[in-house]
Amino acid sequence: MNHFILEACVDNIASAKAAMRGGADRLELCTGLVVGGLTPGLPFFRQVKEQTGLRTHVLVRPRFGDFCYTDDEFAVMLEEISALVQAGADAIVTGFLLPDGNLDLTKMEKVRTLCKNCRLTLHRAFDVCADPYRALEEAKTLGIDTILTSGQQNSAVEGAALLRDLVQQAGPVEILVGSGVKSGNLRELAMKTGAKSFHLSAKKEKDSAMQYRKAGVSMGLPMMSEYTIFETDEAEIAAARQILEQL
Repeated sequence: MNHFILEACVDNIASAKAAMRGGADRLELCTGLVVGGLTPGLPFFRQVKEQTGLRTHVLVRPRFGDFCYTDDEFAVMLEEISALVQAGADAIVTGFLLPDGNLDLTKMEKVRTLCKNCRLTLHRAFDVCADPYRALEEAKTLGIDTILTSGQQNSAVEGAALLRDLVQQAGPVEILVGSGVKSGNLRELAMKTGAKSFHLSAKKEKDSAMQYRKAGVSMGLPMMSEYTIFETDEAEIAAARQILEQL
């Protein structure tokens, strides 16, 4: 029996549906994937659950940037987590660091308590922490269910050696391999890391439906076109699913 997990990271309903059709086991739901993902709203979450029926893990991240949050930011995050848990999120995906690069155990403990029976994923804040082995042991103590990680590198392929160590030492914690994961390297990653869970966005570019396009006005990141839409590629998810079924 195949025990591999394929998680698709999506930030719109079209992507969620494509991931479902392609054979993803579950979703990580966010908005603003181009800046690493931000917290989605409740209506978006409800629509995705209703239209896909997939297990949906929800990112709680209030802004772009680091994971050292102010008390005000944390207060907002706690409200969001409480609402998402009540709405039926299958897991909360979040993470907190102290200025010295270690896990903020106080914040993580509060979130673990708030999640109750909802699962908790420590996201890629783990990849910029000072000591991944210490953070893994702390995650075990906290009762964290999953760690999403690239092995503290820009891509999981580059971080494969650390990922293998983490998988071997993880015990009850699921090591979810992410960043740069695609069908073309999935077999290699599975063999090199021993991991059973993989996370990918499988993004493809889609041109906007807009015909009139105002030149010289940027709404956000000036290096990106306002008329490019990123959506999950159903065929890439299906290809990744097929690779995992063959392992």
